Amino acid sequence: MTVRLATLTWDASGPSRLARFWAAALDWEISGEADGIVTLMPTDGTGFTFDFAPEAEESAGKNRIHLDLGSRSAGDQRATVARLTGLGASEIDIGQGPDARHVVMADPEGNPFCVLEPGNSFVTYASRVGSLTCGGSRAAGYFWSQALGWPLVWDQDEETAIRAPDGAGQFITWGPPIAPKLGKNRMHFDVAPPPDGDQGAEVERLVSLGARRIDIGQGEVPWVVMADPDGNEFCVLTPR
Repeated sequence: MTVRLATLTWDASGPSRLARFWAAALDWEISGEADGIVTLMPTDGTGFTFDFAPEAEESAGKNRIHLDLGSRSAGDQRATVARLTGLGASEIDIGQGPDARHVVMADPEGNPFCVLEPGNSFVTYASRVGSLTCGGSRAAGYFWSQALGWPLVWDQDEETAIRAPDGAGQFITWGPPIAPKLGKNRMHFDVAPPPDGDQGAEVERLVSLGARRIDIGQGEVPWVVMADPDGNEFCVLTPR
């Protein structure tokens, strides 16, 4: 049995504000708020949600996960950048160089993301989120391939990519450089067993694949906090 990617959770100093930005950016819908966490529901067939959780402390290092947004043409790329700038994003320089064809931007809380050039092989054009890109090792890519049951669609030059077995939905990619781990990641995956699954059994399976249980001060909660082979936090939710 495998788990499914249920949620990409973002730590935010202003969850409502950040959720509103991404709702407008992706044309997704804010579905509600519970315990300060604002949930964003996809409207384009994406199989996971976004949760924006309150976090007072600023991130101590670079994000290890970022979104890549696809473009169907050069004009579409320019229009997307202009629209996102109008919503509160900004173009940033992270050393990509003047010849880069993609545009690097930051959302209102400084989370980097990319608006890619048309024709990229590792993005889907069926949704506004083309891929989830992770700074990470091949070991992490292998782990997540087995954890989710998504086959490797690329494994070369220290870079890996996986995609759901039906060949639909977003790619998830890993590759260098890996940002130093200076504290809790600002973005993390939440995974869940299927409705007839067993949370404890899945936790043990993930441990056998190279994950470990960790304590980040979560206290008594219904989910299990773990770390993948690169030390990235993720949560195993109850079956759903």
